[in-house]
Amino acid sequence: MLYLLDANVLISAHNDYYPIDRIPQFWKWLTREGVAGHAKIPYEIYEEITGKKDDLLAQWIAEEETRDVLMLDEEANMDIYNQVIDQAYAPDLNEAETRQIGRDPFLVAYALMGSERCVVTKEVRKPKSKRGNRKVPNACEDFEVPWMTDFEFYRERDFRIE
Repeated sequence: MLYLLDANVLISAHNDYYPIDRIPQFWKWLTREGVAGHAKIPYEIYEEITGKKDDLLAQWIAEEETRDVLMLDEEANMDIYNQVIDQAYAPDLNEAETRQIGRDPFLVAYALMGSERCVVTKEVRKPKSKRGNRKVPNACEDFEVPWMTDFEFYRERDFRIE
């Protein structure tokens, strides 16, 4: 299974649970998951993290050795991306709604580009949300794309601090 990580997974891990400068075991484990081909970050999601140059997480992920093992080596299929936008969000999103959904549709689009892929996100389902308010899990479910939370991912991939 290939797990496609949402930016919020890494941001929350660093800010709330596993600060890079305090719990390096987590980040070494995540790098090993990338080397093994289990965890990847699409380029569009990677860009969400690297935008803050003074942030330890941005510095860590921008390091060549980290980037090379965690970056998904694929380009987005824009036809699939547009299908995700049209069907999971709305075909006529306005500019504010487009900013609101950000790069989330790329996660679903990349998951649809191969078999045995799962999106990992901190977002939670909001079944009644519409248009720009849709969440990643809802978009995944619209396309029958498997998804899970970060802690489900950690358990499934057997992350431990020893």
